[in-house]
Amino acid sequence: MRRILDRYIFREIAWTWLGVTMVLLLILLTNQFARILGDVAKGQLPKEAAFEVIGLSAAQYMTIIIPIGLFLATMLALGRLYRDSEMPAMMACRVGPGGIYRPLTWLIVPLAGIVAWLSIDLGPRNLQAVDRIGAEARRAADLASIEPGRFTEVGPDNAVVYGERILDDGSMENVFLQRRVADGVVEVVVAQRGEQVDSDDPDVRYLVLREGRRYEGVPGTSQFRVVEFAEHGIPYRLPSLDPADPTPRAMTFGQLLHSDDPEEIAEMHWRIGVPLATVILAILAVPLSRAQPRAGRYGRIAIGMLVFIIYLNMLSAGRAWIEQGVTPTALGLWWVHGAMLLFGMLLLGLQNSVHKRLFR
Repeated sequence: MRRILDRYIFREIAWTWLGVTMVLLLILLTNQFARILGDVAKGQLPKEAAFEVIGLSAAQYMTIIIPIGLFLATMLALGRLYRDSEMPAMMACRVGPGGIYRPLTWLIVPLAGIVAWLSIDLGPRNLQAVDRIGAEARRAADLASIEPGRFTEVGPDNAVVYGERILDDGSMENVFLQRRVADGVVEVVVAQRGEQVDSDDPDVRYLVLREGRRYEGVPGTSQFRVVEFAEHGIPYRLPSLDPADPTPRAMTFGQLLHSDDPEEIAEMHWRIGVPLATVILAILAVPLSRAQPRAGRYGRIAIGMLVFIIYLNMLSAGRAWIEQGVTPTALGLWWVHGAMLLFGMLLLGLQNSVHKRLFR
């Protein structure tokens, strides 16, 4: 009898979780797909890498989708059992909280393990891959992305380049260039022709301009230097494929573990907290889903979402406090998880004591 009920509860929650997860993932990927198409149209991302970026982003989204999906699925599945009076019938057969958590554990343990792997290992590696694809696209887009008759920003210095016509060999005619070379100093160059030339350094290229004039000075003053030239090479540095200072989100867990920077310590606690939050949300979903028979399947969802929002905001605030040095790094986000777990245990205890009194 117990095995039959365990399989039944597990099947209800598992199928509901699968449906909720697919819907949430589809919504997020649709929004991501629209953003990626915009990047492709702007030349910031190659067309052939669009689906690869979407796949890498999907793995990152799963670190958030799996916990909220399990939380909602548990509330929806158990809410249906309460609505159809199936759960009261199980309770009359002495099925208590342990009879609900036992089959739920079959789902919590593997999902928490998957979330831990995504959060700690795969997610940062995917973010590094996405950043590298974007850097490669920006490197390939310099000058090659210039359209005739349009102003285009080139390089990390945000130099503005304009070419009236683009010839078949890739060179430009009637070129205009503006860039900042120092504090308040602006350089403006006009030339009849211009082309891109590689250098010995793979991270540096030259924009070679021919038969032109260069103006250099501070806007708003009369102190300008004018130089005429037959050929003038302007070096510009390409975006680095491997940045020397990666963001905390892209750092490996080992790097975060040995770091003393508060921002990186906050990122480490966040990654550890995601699988822990998966377990705590599943624990909270059981008492929060309890409702009177025929009360409606979605009656408790609003309360559950409020609890989830409070939990998420507490985690975000705790992370910010670690970065700002308000909260000791040793305390981290443990106090948030502990408070939510204690709330779930108290709520479960109160409901269980009321159930025992009614049963007597």
